[in-house]
Amino acid sequence: MKNNRGKLILWLLFWSFLTLNAEDFDAHLETTTLSPYLKEGVVFTLELTQTNPDVVLLFHFTPQKSDDYAFERLGIEENEAKNHLHILYTYLLYPLKTGEINITFELIKKITTQERIDYSISGDRDNIKKLVTLDTPISLAPLRLSVKPLPTGTRVVGDFTLSSLVPKHRAKAYEPLPLQVQIKGKGYPPILETLLPKEGNFTRFIEKPLIQSDATREGTQSTITYPMALSHSHSFTLESLIIHAFNPQTQKSYTLTLPSQHFEIETPTPKSLLDTTNSPPKLKETIEWSSWGQWILSLLLFGAGYLTALTLKWRKKKQTQTAHPLVEKIRHTQDAKALLQLLMATHHQDFSPMIEKLESSLYGKGKISLEKVKKEAIERL
Repeated sequence: MKNNRGKLILWLLFWSFLTLNAEDFDAHLETTTLSPYLKEGVVFTLELTQTNPDVVLLFHFTPQKSDDYAFERLGIEENEAKNHLHILYTYLLYPLKTGEINITFELIKKITTQERIDYSISGDRDNIKKLVTLDTPISLAPLRLSVKPLPTGTRVVGDFTLSSLVPKHRAKAYEPLPLQVQIKGKGYPPILETLLPKEGNFTRFIEKPLIQSDATREGTQSTITYPMALSHSHSFTLESLIIHAFNPQTQKSYTLTLPSQHFEIETPTPKSLLDTTNSPPKLKETIEWSSWGQWILSLLLFGAGYLTALTLKWRKKKQTQTAHPLVEKIRHTQDAKALLQLLMATHHQDFSPMIEKLESSLYGKGKISLEKVKKEAIERL
């Protein structure tokens, strides 16, 4: 009997504690929609109003982190009335999973006194005094969302525009052609893995996108800039860029499109590499043949041959002493990408076969021996 009475007393104490907590404040949760599309912005607010003027109340509130959604706090509005606290929390949330998802929360009620608050703020920045509070976790019902899927192929969600900057359409073989694409508008930040089509055997140089975003009640205002560059040994065409998008506000699909771009590449012709100067007239046409002339000519030819041999021997010796500056750079490259960048930077036409082999191994299905390609490049110097 004593056991039951003790349990009854504990239960009554617990119930009175819950009642006191319930009487301390009211909570009101609102949201713009309960059935958003995937990655559609949802704004929700939590309003906390103190109902017990006999205590000093503080709160800590935040949504729980989850892979099912992403959120960002837009702001906190709080009144200055003593012992009659009123707080409005506003959040922007994006569901990242279709179907039924629960948004759970962490809410902690903090009870303190005005004396403790005055004491905590009485110190300076070198003598910070901790505010003593009685903390109580409060259980809030989760916000349940029914998330609708997007149309097939959708890559961007919101209201966006697409623009590009192509400074030049002409270049020399393997010279980088800069290209910049920008997506701007309101909605889920359009950060995409790649914009360039997989088709096309041109070389791609891609950097991380530059992101500027600002969350508002109307959604996240974003400007995403994609810097990149292309290169090729011959003229080529970059196919038109088409990105499928969806606007949850109008519930309509649309496309972001950039027209195709043609690039002219100046490739040296074999004729331009040949010496067009005519050969000098033959020696026998300019010298009057005579016995003395033939004897002198023989001496001249012998001397010229001897001097040529000495010159070749001296040049070979000098070359062995002072190697081409590119040799060491080629030998010390660590991988195919570094070697490709080095050879392309020289604008040396003799490197074209090695560049094509390296591009095939990096961006296609070709396989190469890095050492063999290095050796071949060194031999072309």
